[in-house]
Amino acid sequence: QVQLVESGGRLVQTGDSLKLSCVVSGGSFSNYAMGWFRQAPRKDREFVATIGKSGLTTSIADSVRGRFTISRDNAKNTVYLQMNSLQPEDTAIYYCAAAYKITMTSAYDYWGQGTQVTVSS
Repeated sequence: QVQLVESGGRLVQTGDSLKLSCVVSGGSFSNYAMGWFRQAPRKDREFVATIGKSGLTTSIADSVRGRFTISRDNAKNTVYLQMNSLQPEDTAIYYCAAAYKITMTSAYDYWGQGTQVTVSS
């Protein structure tokens, strides 16, 4: 059974940086493209970033491009989301997800439980 566990979310101030982690167990991590999504209160879940199996291919949502970076460490079965210059509108639950093919849609096969990021003004 594939499990994804996110960590690193917390309350921060506007302009701060934060790095989220997601550890994958129960599967072959290097076989998955990985993605980050977020869902703010009363809003739909939205794509944030995705990275291919080898880490060479990435895509970042326009809303966070230039501030957020996705990376992965296949030796640690972990994907990261580095978030810089955080703004109140970045407040959301952040989810990581695993897919057999890289995609910016929500068509991922496995999902984590999420980690809360709150940015105060």
